[in-house]
Amino acid sequence: MGATEPQWVLMATGRSPTNIAVIKYWGKRDEALILPVNDSISVTLDPDHLSATTTVAASPAFPSDRMWLNGKEISLSGGRFQSCLREIRKRARDVDNEKKGIKIKKEDWEKLHVHIASYNNFPTAAGLASSAAGLACLVFTLGKLMNVNEDYGELSSIARYGVWKCMPQYIWWICEMVYGKNDDGSDSMAVQLVNESHWDDLVIIIAVVSSKQKETSSTGGMRDTVETSPLLQYRA
Repeated sequence: MGATEPQWVLMATGRSPTNIAVIKYWGKRDEALILPVNDSISVTLDPDHLSATTTVAASPAFPSDRMWLNGKEISLSGGRFQSCLREIRKRARDVDNEKKGIKIKKEDWEKLHVHIASYNNFPTAAGLASSAAGLACLVFTLGKLMNVNEDYGELSSIARYGVWKCMPQYIWWICEMVYGKNDDGSDSMAVQLVNESHWDDLVIIIAVVSSKQKETSSTGGMRDTVETSPLLQYRA
């Protein structure tokens, strides 16, 4: 990359359905690494009804990282977004797009800024795991843009920095998020239990009685539970 090169834009788009926990983790044993106190089992829902679609673009013309959610710009200063960007950039590889004449070396990704546009086709922050779908989609799409060669389990461990969910871009359908035992969280990732053909007659109906943003975030609720509940140790 050099100052005289044309101001190209490289883009990638991904879509992730949301997934709802049947057995939910509730509470973290490490707030910084987002390590939960128990496993969870989740069911991936129909992406036509509940999904996040994210487009990411990189260009030497972008002076900073920026993000828009449902058409409104949001701050990227929060730790979870920065953690996801940092971890994906660490794993980025060379990109050679012959069609567009773009060549990017893996070390250049640290200097390139990205623009992110994400859209949810269902109510956001209303209890339907919009953060899970959005962060999973973000990690998957950034990995696609930066030619990250990691399997979905590894990517799920990166998405954990945003929200502790699986990577539902592919149809895992029913998956388990293993809480892990290692202090660094390296063994905390998603694993498939069964695929979409396992339970053909299962139907999930979601009734949205209010699209308002919930008053207590999951993060806040979990923190309160860990700090005040004498029963959490038995649940976990």
